[in-house]
Amino acid sequence: MSIEYGFRTTLPVAYAQAIPLVTDALKTEGFGVLTEIDVQATMKKKLDVVVKPYIILGACNPKLAYRGLQAEPELGLLLPCNVIIYDNGDGTSTVSIVDPLQMLGVVGNPALQPIAEEADGRLRRVLAALSVPVPA
Repeated sequence: MSIEYGFRTTLPVAYAQAIPLVTDALKTEGFGVLTEIDVQATMKKKLDVVVKPYIILGACNPKLAYRGLQAEPELGLLLPCNVIIYDNGDGTSTVSIVDPLQMLGVVGNPALQPIAEEADGRLRRVLAALSVPVPA
């Protein structure tokens, strides 16, 4: 399913199982996870509120990032590509990935288009791989 600024899928696995599945799928497409923000822990610590399990992964493909930064030095403001995973409360998890075409489209530098297209293809393959039924 697509949203205006990303695309997502629901996985038939619990949140804790979804995180390594997503990380492995990203790795297959050349993305490493540079940052992990545990939103649930942060909200509890900073605001003393309880929210559902939710993580933001900062994913980066070094070759694409290098090419992008060569074309547009300010591109670092939009990096890394964010991937979120959250618990749906019913044994399933949602995975959403930022749409690089939308994200890089705001820059207005035509040299970024092929980089955004390659990133888009790789991230959509990540989502497609995750959409395959997971063995129990």
